[in-house]
Amino acid sequence: MNSSFTMPVLVGAVFGLGVYVLIRALMPSKRGAVARVAQIDALRARGSGHAAADRGLAPGGAPAPEGWLDAARSRVGRRVADLYLQQGWEQRSLRADLAVLERGWESFLATKALLAAAGVFFGPFVFVIVWTLGFGSSPIIPVWMALLFGAVFFMLPDLEVRRDAADKRRDLRRVIGAYLDLVAMNLAGGRGLPEALMAAADVSDGWALRRIKNALADARITGTSQWQALGNLGEELGVDELKDLSSSLALVADDGAKVRESLGSRAETMRHRELAEIEGSAGEKSQSMLVAQLLLCAGFLVFLIFPAAMRVFEV
Repeated sequence: MNSSFTMPVLVGAVFGLGVYVLIRALMPSKRGAVARVAQIDALRARGSGHAAADRGLAPGGAPAPEGWLDAARSRVGRRVADLYLQQGWEQRSLRADLAVLERGWESFLATKALLAAAGVFFGPFVFVIVWTLGFGSSPIIPVWMALLFGAVFFMLPDLEVRRDAADKRRDLRRVIGAYLDLVAMNLAGGRGLPEALMAAADVSDGWALRRIKNALADARITGTSQWQALGNLGEELGVDELKDLSSSLALVADDGAKVRESLGSRAETMRHRELAEIEGSAGEKSQSMLVAQLLLCAGFLVFLIFPAAMRVFEV
């Protein structure tokens, strides 16, 4: 078969496969029993499924999707989430990153799937541009480029989420250190531990203290201990400092003096750790600047020596 005929056929096959996968993802289907049970458990854990539905909100308090585009994106997210659930792909660290960023799991998976579909289309498109310039003629290249771009586009949201979550966790750790000092001050003023935890969280309306305050309020409503709520929040956000704080408070919750001492030492340890991280980051930046300066000096020396060297070699 002529290669000039084979290449358009393969490109059209890849394009048709991408369209088929996209249509299948958008088509509604019956959800499996495992996916249904997991959805019910998630709604029960959040405690807001029926209330959100009555208010016209999506689970978790987000506005319900409006329009066919949002509905299709939500449907894709549910189908991909069902696939992850049936395969047993929990992705706990990624879910913790999304919880820190206050982004939905299904919406994130829909973004990944749609970006992968765009990558499958984008790969052959790039190949057509390169082929018109005369740099490639193999018919198998568009297939590999479609798979490559699809995989790369599928992983791009993960990199973005992990980067943003790392920055936000760093801010959260700073806030936790100040929060522990505030709790210790409230305890020294004669308040009990539950009142001190809630009063310290009411100082600011930032996102970090707001998450802590909501966790403490939910614990008061559900009847669980507040240090257990802090541990659950640390488990959800992937912050070890909150989990360690929950364990230490559970051990010394009945002794106010030990609580103050534990909180003070923990806050001091967090400040020392943050200072060490800042110094390490500053050292890395200084080394990068030193390397850049050395390269600049080397280029300047080459600029000075080159004319003299040319004259010597000409002689």
